[in-house]
Amino acid sequence: MGERTWKDWRPFVYGGLASIVAELCTFPLDTTKTRLQVQGQKYDQKLARLRYSGMIDALLQISKQEGMKGLYSGISSAILRQATYGTIKFGTYYSLKKVAIDTWATGDLVTINIVCAALAGAMSSAIANPTDVVKVRMQVTGNETNASLFTCFQDVYRHEGVRGLWRGVGPTAQRAAVIAAVELPIYDYTKSKFMNVLGNSVSNHFASSFIASMGSAVASTPIDVIRTRLMNQRRVHMVGTKPSSYIYSGSMDCLVQTIKNEGILALYKGFIPTWFRMGPWNIIFFITYEQLKQL
Repeated sequence: MGERTWKDWRPFVYGGLASIVAELCTFPLDTTKTRLQVQGQKYDQKLARLRYSGMIDALLQISKQEGMKGLYSGISSAILRQATYGTIKFGTYYSLKKVAIDTWATGDLVTINIVCAALAGAMSSAIANPTDVVKVRMQVTGNETNASLFTCFQDVYRHEGVRGLWRGVGPTAQRAAVIAAVELPIYDYTKSKFMNVLGNSVSNHFASSFIASMGSAVASTPIDVIRTRLMNQRRVHMVGTKPSSYIYSGSMDCLVQTIKNEGILALYKGFIPTWFRMGPWNIIFFITYEQLKQL
């Protein structure tokens, strides 16, 4: 009985550990993605100017002006996020999938995978949302404030209350559901198809991870832009309004204003670093996860 209980918990433990390893290896790309997504907002004076022309330019400028510390701004919150989000997401997905297959014994594995992945992604991201809010704000400010993780949490809570910690939770849950519903089922499906050729090897895990990351970048970037902007916004002064106005009142308002002021392609700001990050992130995660499973 003790052996079975331990095995039931392994997806949670391994999922969290593998997520942290993948986050540490790819975090600079996440920082460039965040900076690209928030720039060019018409009503926010600090972010109105287009500082970076693209991923490479952002990486070079941040490295030159802020050093490695700038590229890893918010890493403490990112690790805390993956320790919760990654642990819950992957543990819940594999646990739900096992229960569903054992209960219904159905051959429709694709549907089961998609539903379980979407539920796990949405639930885990909603729980971990406060760490995501703090991560985004630390990435945007970089070395300007040099605030600690605790100070950032304290600052958000003091000025915006509990609601501020869950800012952008709607698009965050939607994005996580989309990514999980695309990545995890494709990874499992591709891995099973490659078993006859590559076996249960690192090569199989690498190829399956790369394929799984392609669709998720296309599907999730517009939601990610909206999520990032909602999470980063503080009360700012806007001409003709009260000093405490928010730029966006919600997800739809952010979507409409972004398209109106910056064009439809603004929804794909940060797409390249998102794509470049998702590939290595998934490869590192799944290879780490599969190796941990063999311990």
